[in-house]
Amino acid sequence: MTSWRRRTIHRAAGVLLLLSTGPLLADHTEQPLPSPLTLGYALSLADRPHPDERLARARLSEARARLAEVEADDELRLDFTAALKAIDPSPLADDQSHNDSGAKLRLSKRLYDFGRTARAREAAESARLGQQWRLLELRQQRRLDIMARFFDVLLADLRYARDNEAMSIAFVRLDRGRNRNQLGQLSDIELLELESRYQQARSQRFASQNQQRISRSLLAISLNRPGDLPGELEPPVLAALPPLEDVQTLTRQVLQSNPGLRALRAEVEAARQRLRAAEAQGRPEIRGELEAAAQQRELAGRNPLSASLVFEMPLFTGSRVSAAKAVQRARLQAQRARLESLELELRQQVLEGQLELQRLDVRRQELAVTGDFRDLFLERSRSLYDLEVESDLGDAMLRIADLSLQQAETRFQRYLLHARLEALAGRLIGSEPAAREQYDEE
Repeated sequence: MTSWRRRTIHRAAGVLLLLSTGPLLADHTEQPLPSPLTLGYALSLADRPHPDERLARARLSEARARLAEVEADDELRLDFTAALKAIDPSPLADDQSHNDSGAKLRLSKRLYDFGRTARAREAAESARLGQQWRLLELRQQRRLDIMARFFDVLLADLRYARDNEAMSIAFVRLDRGRNRNQLGQLSDIELLELESRYQQARSQRFASQNQQRISRSLLAISLNRPGDLPGELEPPVLAALPPLEDVQTLTRQVLQSNPGLRALRAEVEAARQRLRAAEAQGRPEIRGELEAAAQQRELAGRNPLSASLVFEMPLFTGSRVSAAKAVQRARLQAQRARLESLELELRQQVLEGQLELQRLDVRRQELAVTGDFRDLFLERSRSLYDLEVESDLGDAMLRIADLSLQQAETRFQRYLLHARLEALAGRLIGSEPAAREQYDEE
């Protein structure tokens, strides 16, 4: 059996294994993933329901509810009070009845509290804005995670193809070695060495086959389809990578537009406003009240209608205000420290990302030259094989498979790193490649 036939059989067996075990756990509440699965379709699922996404939206809903709660606390308030009351009237009272039941209807409105409510409202609004930026950050991370998992599956398939080729070559050499050993042309120790190399190649192929399954499981989890393992993936024709700005320009963009930074800045502002609201707790409050009352006993000192302007000044609050201020001040300092730490981290990420892109570009050029050399080496090996001069065709094909893997690794790393830098600058990754990138040099 020729090498390419064995390779085809092994690949088909691997795909059949994945396709046969995947549907057993598939979630039948949704349509199964298409085969072949494309990168564009996978990215289109990034905004579908996911535990992380639901958690982020729940936090945003909570922030909105807290803002509504603060705003509602400053609205008109209408209270109704009714009491059934029996008394022993004073001997001097004109009305000697014992029933003093009554009802009151009171309308009140806080008119001014010297900044306490306004600061609480601004804090809640800043917290809501921060959660919105957190949600955008999560949407970016979901796309990056799906993209990385998709590339991992493609690389796992290429590693399996390379290791399967290596095992096939090792088996052919072992089979020839056995024949030569029987003819007395190869020693037992040399045959044992060939057997050892075959077993190592077989073990590596088995590990690569397992990694195919593992990488597909991780991709399915990133898509929130844990029971629907994708079978065949279509290698993407990646969008052309536009040139990035220089380090200084990109750093400025990141520091200005990064969703995580914007979220932290909003949280710092929320902490600042909470501190100011805590400082305003000891300030007076002015409110207006309208009251209508009805009593069973009619007395001269009771008024059925009243209107009042109330000035309320806390004279002694103990240590409650100072303790609340200390708590909010500590939280503000912690948020500022997180913000400064993230700014330093992002600066370093931009620098390292730009340098890594340059290294990968040099690596891509290196692999292009290596590819030209190995293509010529393969043609030479085929010619010598046809002439029965030597048989290093298997080694040449293995080198080509390894080169294809290295080229794919470099290509995917460049694309993913470029997407990460775009995400750092606040740009949301699209679901479809916008243009085609040519890799003729590879």
